[in-house]
Amino acid sequence: MIDLHCHLLPGIDDGPETLDEALEMARIAVANGIVEAHVTPHLHPGRWDNDLLKINAAVVSYRAALAQAGIPLEIGFAAEVRLDYEIVPLIEAGRVPFLGTLEGHQVMLLEFPHSHVPVGADKFVAWLLARNIRPLIAHPERNKDVMREPDRIEPFVREGCLLQLTADSVSGGFGELCAQRAREFLERGWVSVLASDAHDTTDRPPRIAPGRDAAAKIVGEEEARRMTHGTPLRIVRGT
Repeated sequence: MIDLHCHLLPGIDDGPETLDEALEMARIAVANGIVEAHVTPHLHPGRWDNDLLKINAAVVSYRAALAQAGIPLEIGFAAEVRLDYEIVPLIEAGRVPFLGTLEGHQVMLLEFPHSHVPVGADKFVAWLLARNIRPLIAHPERNKDVMREPDRIEPFVREGCLLQLTADSVSGGFGELCAQRAREFLERGWVSVLASDAHDTTDRPPRIAPGRDAAAKIVGEEEARRMTHGTPLRIVRGT
């Protein structure tokens, strides 16, 4: 499996604080069948001031530590970009790392605030799409507005956004309401990617398989595999 949303880099956001914990997360990922992880530190101006150069430097160090520890996890990187108009100049300056490309569009992991879908989010998405940037919306099933009203996410799907569910949401790890929304989105055929959104070794470890297996009961094994390998591979390889 390929994990397109995880926080494995130490000391760069709210993921692991130490290198030892970051290496243990990599071991857990490998043990859970993840062969490739694309680390996605938060990019949130004023809170997590990450950009392409800072993330790349952290990835170079992490890859070296993985090699020294003999952990066979392939690492790529992007960022989990918080929806905020302050990122516009960062995008224009080429400082925002993307996951890859899909059907000729750059793919950016886009996070809404957990509490709501912001006013103007549709205009921001339209701005991105007009620049050939296709948002992959992170964990919409965990957004409070969407949990209350699942149809709040439909306009973004119609516009061309992709959806990424947290695998543990599908298997019930974030509660029944998140699981219900995840099931609804799977049933509607809206989901492109399942990912771990891992942050630590215990409460939110890097695992996808339980969510993949739960999704397979809804959409079938072939489709569940597409969400955890086929589509992620296409994005990161640019096909």
